[in-house]
Amino acid sequence: MKIAILDDYQDATRSLKCFKLLEGHDVKVFNNSSRGVGQLAARLAPFDAVVLIRERTEFSRALLAKLPNLKLISQTGKVSGHINVEAATELGIAIAEGVGSPTAPAELAWALIMAAQRKIVPYAAHLKEGLWQTVSTAPEHNTVGTVLKGRTLAIWSYGKIGKLIAGYGKAFGMKILVWGGQASRDAAVADGHTAAESREQFFAEADVLSLHLRLADSTRGIVTAADLARMKPTALFVNTSRAELVAEGALEAALKLGAPGGAALDVFTDEPLPPDSPLLRMPNVLATPHLGYVELDSYELYFQHAFQNLADFANGNCKTILNPGYAANIRQAS
Repeated sequence: MKIAILDDYQDATRSLKCFKLLEGHDVKVFNNSSRGVGQLAARLAPFDAVVLIRERTEFSRALLAKLPNLKLISQTGKVSGHINVEAATELGIAIAEGVGSPTAPAELAWALIMAAQRKIVPYAAHLKEGLWQTVSTAPEHNTVGTVLKGRTLAIWSYGKIGKLIAGYGKAFGMKILVWGGQASRDAAVADGHTAAESREQFFAEADVLSLHLRLADSTRGIVTAADLARMKPTALFVNTSRAELVAEGALEAALKLGAPGGAALDVFTDEPLPPDSPLLRMPNVLATPHLGYVELDSYELYFQHAFQNLADFANGNCKTILNPGYAANIRQAS
């Protein structure tokens, strides 16, 4: 099969142990993103299969319709709204899902919390410039960090990642406050944590607030400007899940108004994030380039399943197809 691996920014896949699963296939690795349906269609037209790294590229109906040779989309992790599954099925294109792990994203979220609270990044950057114990050369921003012990860690959604974050917070002596669906709140209470009595209380009492929701139609824009306005001027807002969970423009506006006092972000509505993004110019924002799952163990896990699914599909025995109805439309798509 002729296979394209998309958006491998660091050219990491070729060095993975699991890459040998693609031996015998014609593989092309793309290290840069292509913008627009026309460009993507031209790039991908020759390929029988594509391997997607999470949601880095959107496969809309318009794009899928322009790829008559495409037979398989092999997804690292789970499909999360970036593929038009209905269109793929109608066009006879199979979608194979993989697996994931909560460990790397949870550890990244905690690393951001620690770094933001103690202002590690600006301290380290200024030290290289010869400035000792300096967060900023602007006096109003040259503030000291704070410890986590005794403060309230607010977690929205107590799933696999949320539970890990709660465990980290408890180990650091934090009070754990959980919001989300009834199942999340009940599970948190069963584990000895506190469920917020209301959404308003959840935002108002948080010293550190971390989002761990899945993005869906029901959660898009679920964090509003009114929610953020309830946060303390000293609070930290953390988002390592999806940028679209926050109403468009609400976080930037809230940070300018001073509540919350800071943000630690790993996800953005436009990725890669443009260098002129206002978020990168805010001294109270710690931003990382969507690193949640970007580490060696996670890559080996994600790609091993994605590559094995592709090899199995080529051999006619892939058992992880998300849309088995695609098979009825193969003749129509050809």
